[in-house]
Amino acid sequence: MIIDANNAILGRLGTYAAKKALLGEEVDIVNCENSVITGDKKRIFKEYERAFSMGIHTKGPFFYRMPDRFVKRAIRGMIPYKRERGKAALKNIRCHIGIPETFKDQKFETIKNTTADKIPNLKYVTIKEICMHVGAKLK
Repeated sequence: MIIDANNAILGRLGTYAAKKALLGEEVDIVNCENSVITGDKKRIFKEYERAFSMGIHTKGPFFYRMPDRFVKRAIRGMIPYKRERGKAALKNIRCHIGIPETFKDQKFETIKNTTADKIPNLKYVTIKEICMHVGAKLK
């Protein structure tokens, strides 16, 4: 299953992907940098600045700056990743920045009720903006 994360709300996308992975399906998520987190931009930036400044760099907690890893870690929080079932499910999830060459000709699935366009007056920030704000080197 290939899911297009373009303009999809990260939490809703993540729960769908986690459920499919726990059922044993392989899930590929493309355009991870274009998915969004809802809320006020200043509050979200402040929250993630704090998350990246916490802890010791050798011991954790570890937060990733690249959008594909950022999304996968968000999905990891929705899976019991310390158990065998969760480890297997997490291995079935792959996140990609943009669209890889292997998926160019294939059909992508968009999930109902996950797009940020349909919700009126909604404030949101893209994953790419958050990652750039905390230090990712993206183009």
